[in-house]
Amino acid sequence: MNEEQHQRSRSQTILLIAGIVLISINLRPALSVIGPLVRDIRTATGLSNAALGFLTTLPLLAFGFISVLTPVFTKRFGIEDTIAGALILLIGGTLLRVVPLHFALFGGTLILGIGIAFGNVLVPSLVKRDFPEHSGLMTSVYSGVLAIGATVAAGISVPLSNQVGWRWTVALWVIPALAALLIWLPQLKHKTKPKQKRNLKQTLKHLGSEPLAWNVALYMGLQSFSFYVILAWLPEILQTRGLTAAYSGWMLSLSQGVGFVGSLLLPLWTEKIENQKLPVIVLMIIEAVGILGLLLFSTQLTPLWVSLLGFALGGNFALALLFIVLRSADTDVATELSGMAQSIGYLLAATGPALFGFLHDTSAGWTLPLIFLLALILIKIIAGLGSARKVQIE
Repeated sequence: MNEEQHQRSRSQTILLIAGIVLISINLRPALSVIGPLVRDIRTATGLSNAALGFLTTLPLLAFGFISVLTPVFTKRFGIEDTIAGALILLIGGTLLRVVPLHFALFGGTLILGIGIAFGNVLVPSLVKRDFPEHSGLMTSVYSGVLAIGATVAAGISVPLSNQVGWRWTVALWVIPALAALLIWLPQLKHKTKPKQKRNLKQTLKHLGSEPLAWNVALYMGLQSFSFYVILAWLPEILQTRGLTAAYSGWMLSLSQGVGFVGSLLLPLWTEKIENQKLPVIVLMIIEAVGILGLLLFSTQLTPLWVSLLGFALGGNFALALLFIVLRSADTDVATELSGMAQSIGYLLAATGPALFGFLHDTSAGWTLPLIFLLALILIKIIAGLGSARKVQIE
């Protein structure tokens, strides 16, 4: 237990955990609610498929460019105030998308994407600062709740849109964001600023010289790449193989649900062992089996293949977050490493669906794109084993 924790009462610690949980549950619904509503949005707005594709890519670009800048804001305002500002951006961006103008739809999406980017980076920093002895448990809570938010938002969006329309369905998610801000307000009396006085250039130079930081960043990037490829293309792959659109949608939901289990269990397991190399190898084997199942076998076992794939992708995400915490010597390094890893990760993820689609168009099938995902597993193993070394960035 660190000095900051000693200064907190039991009730304050519970309030902090509640704040982390509510922040986490808000980091995906504003994004995952859009996919199932694309047809409604296209009908109502007249936007092209290219424009709608950019709408879904815009938050990932915000994640990529803003994540690395997060330490600049924590140095100026502190972690607590920066998180409060992130929630305000998320609330404002969500409400702006209700306005029936194309500019408001895209502008609101960009604004909330910036807010989510800050949250993505700073929640692992909070885990490192306040729960260093329970980093696996808290990472499990964070990643699991994040997955729940994404799954619920995707699941209820279409039925809710049929009742109140797509704009108000999107706006609904301002409610948990407001709740998170209210729960977080007591934390603003703390002003945790980095002890390090490095500027952004010095930070990037420092981390850029650390092979360990590059391994963590590459692992985060490649797991994000695979996740967003599956999120974007799995239903299309299954429909091409003769499955119905409805069934293919349920298979995507299944993969997300099992992904929640993976993101919940992996940090708990990893926390109890000295070396994280075994979890890396196990996850890569499971992911490879899932992809090979989609590639080589009949559709009868599709639920098995998508479940394996979902478990591996969820576990990879949680493990990538845990690497940020475990490989950082203190909260300052955790914030900087989280910013670097997630910046690289989401910029890579933003290219994933388009590149996967390009390979499909070029080869007129899904064999080459899926072989490409298999090849990425080899690189992920190298980066994962490099990240699993029991050393820390000072």
